[in-house]
Amino acid sequence: MIAHGVNHWLGGGRIEGTARWFGGLGLRYGTLQAWLSVVTEIGAGALLVLGLLTAPACAAVISVMLVAGVLAHRPNGFFVFKDGYEYVLVLAVVALALAMLGPGRVSLDAAFGIEVTGWAGGGVALGVAVVATAGLLAVCWRPRPAEVESEVG
Repeated sequence: MIAHGVNHWLGGGRIEGTARWFGGLGLRYGTLQAWLSVVTEIGAGALLVLGLLTAPACAAVISVMLVAGVLAHRPNGFFVFKDGYEYVLVLAVVALALAMLGPGRVSLDAAFGIEVTGWAGGGVALGVAVVATAGLLAVCWRPRPAEVESEVG
């Protein structure tokens, strides 16, 4: 996640290119979306590396993957080799599993006594992710209307 966020920020087209790509997916406020993506991906990745606030960090990963799956990969089918949603689905399921299993003994969550695992951790991660994704799509996604072929006759 950290590498992906850094790539959106500093790679290829940088923030401007990421903003244009998000705009092409039907998201309004492309530059804001690009920065939110960078902050979310780097932030969630760093929290997961530290094992800190694991369930909310997993929610962020799941939400990013849901948005990517719905907007960028769903039209291409399942398989990743066709740019489908297979890979983002796997990452979302792994994040959900991590939220349920917890970060382990060698984590800041364990050191601080933050134990949100099992059904509670999974519920927090999935619930927050679904609400965040639905909110983002409701406020910022304006899909292009399907092109209508007219008959000449």
